[in-house]
Amino acid sequence: MRSAGIHHITAIAGDPQRNLDFYTEALGLRLVKRTVNFDDPGSYHFYFGDNVGSPGTIITFFPWPGARRGARGSGQVTTVSFAVPPNSMAFWKERLRANHVIAEEIAGRFGNNALRFLDPDGLQLELVAQDDRSPSERAIPGFAAPTLEVRRPDQTEKLLTEILGFEFVAEENNRRRFRGSGSNVSAEIDLVSSEAGFGQIAVGTVHHIAFRVADDEEQFRVREQLVARGLNVTPVIDRQYFHSIYFREPNGILFEIATDGPGFLIDESADELGETLKLPPVYEPNRDEIERVLPTIHLHHSAAS
Repeated sequence: MRSAGIHHITAIAGDPQRNLDFYTEALGLRLVKRTVNFDDPGSYHFYFGDNVGSPGTIITFFPWPGARRGARGSGQVTTVSFAVPPNSMAFWKERLRANHVIAEEIAGRFGNNALRFLDPDGLQLELVAQDDRSPSERAIPGFAAPTLEVRRPDQTEKLLTEILGFEFVAEENNRRRFRGSGSNVSAEIDLVSSEAGFGQIAVGTVHHIAFRVADDEEQFRVREQLVARGLNVTPVIDRQYFHSIYFREPNGILFEIATDGPGFLIDESADELGETLKLPPVYEPNRDEIERVLPTIHLHHSAAS
């Protein structure tokens, strides 16, 4: 197998309206699916991405109002990075300032400048100036390399290269970059050696990172290889919009392998994505009860461009 790169990244938020406002209004992503946490239908699951929720563009959140804040540390995806067109950095500095976001400039990491900042729940984000042939002069076309902090990078590196098919491409200080088969920046991840204490997964932290496979057959082959390595891998789980398996890599980060299809257009048209609450069939008989429990939210329609 050679993974095309990142499928999606899932994090934990606090207030759902605040989360929705920040990612659609401040960052200009589209809410491509509004559903529930399939393992906890009393809470939302939001998917943000490009106009159709293409793999490599999707950041998702479980909003848990009132839950405690987490802490960044080793055994985590500590930074979620988005690519932006190189000539858009002045625009993004001003846009973040206008949204009362304090951003730190990072000069020249692997030759690319970046802005680092926190979302309203403390999740660490970056906007990285990278040429990804964006259709817009300003909008986010997808992920740039996220930062995975681990204590024993050699073990995670073996998994990435020997099973998921990533290739080592560059090194800078204690940061090593790997690239999958995709031609865009969402094919890249950064592995950082860290002696920090283990992070605590809660509000403001990444819950898991998902890597792409083309289809069910490829996913099955990967699962067999992971099990042969002695990893505890879940059965295939139907997530409605893709099929998933989950396991913890040797340093404790929760990895998911997700299929590219069937995608987010199976139950809404492209024009209607995110407009209504979508439930998996097993929860549809309980829709009234679920809608009563979920917090009321108000949708907005805007984009970074």
